[in-house]
Amino acid sequence: MKQEIVIIANCAPYGSETLFNALRLGIALNEQEGIDLKLFLMSDAVSAALAGQSPAEGYNLRQMLEILLAQGTRIRLCKSCTDARGITALPLIEGIEVGTLPLLAQWTLAADKVLTF
Repeated sequence: MKQEIVIIANCAPYGSETLFNALRLGIALNEQEGIDLKLFLMSDAVSAALAGQSPAEGYNLRQMLEILLAQGTRIRLCKSCTDARGITALPLIEGIEVGTLPLLAQWTLAADKVLTF
């Protein structure tokens, strides 16, 4: 039986390493046996899912999100957060979808562990 883990990230994509560390942990968790990982991005973290980002130096969150997707992680964005930032209709990294708070509530209730960043 798989252990269900939800990571909720609220932090801005760049400017601090908080979201970077949340994604690093997600990738490391996926490398363990028996993990079912879900990632829910809220607040300013939702902008990390915009397609076409290519930072000049440092870490690349787009690549990290694509790794998580390739590992089978379900990634959702808070709809009210994307609406508030005017990015709901913008192109997202393929495989990432807009989700809702009721979905996050379901994920939380079904999870064995919930981690927040």
